[in-house]
Amino acid sequence: MKITSLLLAAAASSAIVHAQPYPAKPVRLIVPLAPGGGNDTLARYVAKYLTESLGQSVIVENRAGGGGLAGGEYAARSAPDGYTLIVAGSGLIVVTLTHKQLNFQRDFTPITSIGEYAALLVSHPSLPVTNLRELIKLAQSRPGQLNFASAGNGSAGHLVMEMFRSAAKIDVVHIPYKGAGPAATEVMAGQVSLLFNNPLGSMPHVKTGRLRALAISGARRIKAMPEVPTVAESGLPGFDATFFLGLLGPLALPRDIVTKLNTETVKIVQRRDVQDALTLQGMEAMSGTPEEFAARIKSEMEKTAKVVRESGMRLN
Repeated sequence: MKITSLLLAAAASSAIVHAQPYPAKPVRLIVPLAPGGGNDTLARYVAKYLTESLGQSVIVENRAGGGGLAGGEYAARSAPDGYTLIVAGSGLIVVTLTHKQLNFQRDFTPITSIGEYAALLVSHPSLPVTNLRELIKLAQSRPGQLNFASAGNGSAGHLVMEMFRSAAKIDVVHIPYKGAGPAATEVMAGQVSLLFNNPLGSMPHVKTGRLRALAISGARRIKAMPEVPTVAESGLPGFDATFFLGLLGPLALPRDIVTKLNTETVKIVQRRDVQDALTLQGMEAMSGTPEEFAARIKSEMEKTAKVVRESGMRLN
């Protein structure tokens, strides 16, 4: 009799918790990469302001490994109750294309896009080029002699490098590293000539003269470095490699939770201070409906799969 009463009391208590408006406890926001990058920075802005608007702590949790696969799998396999979310984007798409255990489009519930960025092409100052046209001419005259660093096989930088290599019809050697930091360090040391990287990781070194900025991979120049032309402006018309980041939850996240998180996150992205902070880091704030974000994901999956297939790029 006593055990039955305890079980009934526990069930009643659980029902009360579930009846409480979301969120009724702290929320974890997974970043599938190490601290310090653009993904991590953006997630911390979202966490700060969601904590204020939701009335519950939103805690950023970095789960690096496998180019984002470890954190992606963790978030995707979590309960679809709104208490585990993830900030991820184009980089994770590339990684999941060759891992059947996780599919970016199939295993997550899109909530909203948050921001996008283009990759900045930089070179070591000793390389005898000052712009992209000169680089292409040099690379064409020295097939197989110039090298490119990347944050790893399958990274966003690797992807845009393959797109550039195909468009420019050049033969360069890819040297993958375990992260954007080590890759940039090797370029600054003169061990590698070139690197496509998130502007956040390269802009400070361009300003000190340790790296030279040649072009930006997106369709338009970035506000943080308006003097740097796009690849399209520099001799490859139509070239556009832009990467996105967004907020997602596990598959089958309830619609009412999706709506609430979308509404509050869109407000955050529209804040002037957030937009200004992202601009300084070479990113651009963006937001929209869950349906618009799902359409962006579908488009990026198709575009990325095509590049991987046509380039034969090795991801693992």
